[in-house]
Amino acid sequence: MYYLIEGQDSTGKSTQAKMLARYLRKMGREVEIVEEPGGKLPSAQIIRRLLKNKKYELNPYSNVFLFMAARVELWNKRIQPVLDRGGDVISTRNWWSTLAYQHFGQGIENDFIQQIVEKSMPKEYVFPEKSVIFVLDEAERMRRQKERDYASNQDAFESQPSEFQMRVNNGYLEIAKMYDVPICDASGSLEQVRQDLWKHFGIL
Repeated sequence: MYYLIEGQDSTGKSTQAKMLARYLRKMGREVEIVEEPGGKLPSAQIIRRLLKNKKYELNPYSNVFLFMAARVELWNKRIQPVLDRGGDVISTRNWWSTLAYQHFGQGIENDFIQQIVEKSMPKEYVFPEKSVIFVLDEAERMRRQKERDYASNQDAFESQPSEFQMRVNNGYLEIAKMYDVPICDASGSLEQVRQDLWKHFGIL
């Protein structure tokens, strides 16, 4: 099964992915956690470093193409083999992040992005069966980042102004409507969020 946990930075995606992976492994499942872009795949990691480096100031269209290149590599070399063996993959982000950041955040056409994705990736990736979007209001998200001294290590997207971040946040809400994706309130305790997430995934 391909599980997707989407959402803005600092919404707790990675923490919940690890908790879900521990549970599935206890059930005897083979589980792989991947993070887009990159997923610890050498070829995709090179693209990740380029995308996130603030000094390059990449064109939004370049961002779309590079993110897709990293995804194609990650799916074919790391995700698909696990699924073919009957294992589970938990991904924190997929192409909806490009909709949020490059369409809603940077103004690239939605149809342009979706067309590239649908021509490059299998349906299982484009429309994942098990998917949730984490949402968190901007004030709480910023508070969490401040606690982690986030500002000292921000990448090309995290360092964008608050207006951009708000467009991305609102974009995720629109994506949930567009693709009928469940929303999970990420402001609760770890246990509350876990229960909500697992309920959406049909585990509870």
